[in-house]
Amino acid sequence: MAAAFLATHGIDLQAELTAVQFGLPALPSSTADPHPTTTTASLPPLHPLTSLPSIHLPSAPPTITTHTLTLTPPSPLITSLHPSPTPHPSTPPRIALPSLCHPHIHLDKAYLYSSHLFSSLPPPTTFASALSSTSRAKTLFHPSDLLTRGTWLLAESSASGVTHLRAFVEADATVGLACVRAGIALRAQWRARCAVQLCVFAQEPVFSGADGDENRALVEEAAGVAEVEALGSTPYVEADPARARRNVAWAVELAVRLRKHLDFHLDYSLDEAAEPLVWHVLRTLRAEEWARHNPGRTVCLGHCTRLTLFSGAEWARLVAEVADLPVYFIGLPTSDLFMMGRGAASTCPSPSPSPSPSTSTSSPLSTTTADKTEHQHSEWYDPPRGTLPVPWMIRSLGLRAALGVNNVGNAFTPWGSADPLGVAALGVGVYQVGSEEEMELLYECVSGRAREAIGFVGEEGAGIGDRGRVMEGGEEGVRAREGKGEVGGRGVLLREGDRADLVVYGGGRPGERGRSTVREVVCDGGRERVVVFGGWRVG
Repeated sequence: MAAAFLATHGIDLQAELTAVQFGLPALPSSTADPHPTTTTASLPPLHPLTSLPSIHLPSAPPTITTHTLTLTPPSPLITSLHPSPTPHPSTPPRIALPSLCHPHIHLDKAYLYSSHLFSSLPPPTTFASALSSTSRAKTLFHPSDLLTRGTWLLAESSASGVTHLRAFVEADATVGLACVRAGIALRAQWRARCAVQLCVFAQEPVFSGADGDENRALVEEAAGVAEVEALGSTPYVEADPARARRNVAWAVELAVRLRKHLDFHLDYSLDEAAEPLVWHVLRTLRAEEWARHNPGRTVCLGHCTRLTLFSGAEWARLVAEVADLPVYFIGLPTSDLFMMGRGAASTCPSPSPSPSPSTSTSSPLSTTTADKTEHQHSEWYDPPRGTLPVPWMIRSLGLRAALGVNNVGNAFTPWGSADPLGVAALGVGVYQVGSEEEMELLYECVSGRAREAIGFVGEEGAGIGDRGRVMEGGEEGVRAREGKGEVGGRGVLLREGDRADLVVYGGGRPGERGRSTVREVVCDGGRERVVVFGGWRVG
């Protein structure tokens, strides 16, 4: 009753209580939503699981067909895994794998194209136009809109099998702290279903433009909130390279001082003339003695498409300079392939007039290399594309890397879904992989390796707060797990004593196609999924 009464006077009681609870300033009354949408409803109660019978496990001995996975509530751990009777041949098979993770996803910008508030947004033609379009959209952000779209993202992610995610929420002169407050509210509401790690994100310049100082102050304020566990920044939006480097130094220093994870959107171009900023990032991390002064926190570098133009010598230099730093590269192929390569050569041109038989008898396909080079921007459809070669970086270079969704339903990525398996399936074609081992690596990149990238261990503590613990031991802990072969999410095999964060793929009605191998799951995970978080069925 009180909430309804206050709402008639333009006061959002829940938003005000959230602001007070977390020490954040309330929104001014001028930001009341002129087009209220459905806000988050109470989520249904959860029920603990005691067993999952007749499930396949990857790499199980060939003499064992299925297992029964046993849990003992309220413990969040897998109590036992033991062979079970072979199910009836008509029963579709199902396989249990570690749960999925979003190492990089934007909570506040999700599904803009699905909301009536943003129906007038034009489609992007360049990366700059996507930035501009999204900046205009941010002027319409309101608490109920942020909660609604954020709920859509978390609901679809959880149903897909996501139990851990790094959610970017922006703070700047346009949105103030509204996105951060919405993120904190959603994090609390969904804590029983997934671990939401909030990353306050400086999408706008913090050392350039009229709002730079205010943007920087708001990010610093939000970064000091306990519920915000990571700091993100976008150095390439600054006005010049000098201020981009200043952005990097500021973010590293702030993350160290506040003991936060760090996440850069970095080197997002295919411009060979642009000096990669990754070198400055690595130098700054060493100068700040990151591993010593901020133990247990990781550094993620997202996009990094400029690195795809590296020579062999530059890749070797990267491996040497990363060395023992807890740096993880996050490939975001759905966004990268959509955005990179735009410009003069990325628009399919109109066909050139056919040559006169009296002057030429050659086909356009027989044009010489010199002619193609000369006319490639007017006659030839040959736009470059670029996304980090994540499996190759892991297997050939020994770098730490993972895959993420990034954006869903907005100008940066209008296509795709919140299901990380969609990215893994895309990777089969993008990276041209096919063996069972390669399929397992792709799955790890949206599961255990993704969790480790954002600071969660792949053991019994893979959660947040009272649902688990953040990675401990800093780089020494990582090296210790490397010695035991555990870095990178420890593969795809569930073990007794693991925290019960898992997804069961397949099953369904008799006669339907099930899933019994990782290959089947990566190529087509299907819709039949049982999602378990800490021993509780959440989807």
